[in-house]
Amino acid sequence: MEIQNIEVIKSSGEKVKFSLDKLRSSLKKTGADDTIVNQILDKVRDELYQGISTKEIYNRAFALLKKNKSHLASKYKLKKAIYELGPTGFPFERFVSAILNFSGYKTQVSTTLQGKCVSHEIDVIAFKNYEATIIECKFHSDQGQNCNVKIPLYINSRYRDVRDNWYQSSKKETTLNPGWVVTNTRFTKDALRYGNCCGLYLLSWDHPKNSGLKDRIDRLGLYPITVSTQLTNREKQFLLSRDIVLCRELINDSFFLDHLGVSETRKEKILNEISQLCL
Repeated sequence: MEIQNIEVIKSSGEKVKFSLDKLRSSLKKTGADDTIVNQILDKVRDELYQGISTKEIYNRAFALLKKNKSHLASKYKLKKAIYELGPTGFPFERFVSAILNFSGYKTQVSTTLQGKCVSHEIDVIAFKNYEATIIECKFHSDQGQNCNVKIPLYINSRYRDVRDNWYQSSKKETTLNPGWVVTNTRFTKDALRYGNCCGLYLLSWDHPKNSGLKDRIDRLGLYPITVSTQLTNREKQFLLSRDIVLCRELINDSFFLDHLGVSETRKEKILNEISQLCL
């Protein structure tokens, strides 16, 4: 069967034509050279069949990449690693906060603010240059689930309630910026349309173009600890429970690995992998 006739099934259940170019592009973004990319493409192409899932294609490409260079495989699994921050969503809030910290913001996580009508628990508040930004994080553990228009509708009403009370409080010397909504998945077209119309800043996996969550993570080298191919799931959960969310945080606090009883040989492999990621 010709490769252009192969249909694959996405996590949402949608059927789409398989694209070798998309797979090549995602592999190239990890920093893998042409030789490695072409080897992986050849092997994946040989194993394609009608109705194969995108998950199965990903798993195969990931395994082949890991066999070559583990830190490249870590980059390749970034999207999956964000889902692994769950299930509570709190590590995702801390992750968003950490990204903003490295962009020059001072942040507070899980803060209660008084609105004109009621009080609201805010996921992240970011401060910079006497300006404050209220950020709500919507974490989905289901890869097929997107943020529909109800999310920005709800968040905009909360934002407006806080805004109406903001300058009545002691924070009046700080300007309140338009609110943000950050998600690890994608926004529907209506959600994007409403967000743009009411003035909310929407940040998702791939929106805005060239400045989405993935772009910011790659650009700043701020990979979540869950991307590691060397750490076990149990070790990752332990580190998350100790507020170690970023790989670069583990480099600075490697004594956590000693606490986990990690051998010196494994410790070296783990730190080598995440050091290459954070370059």
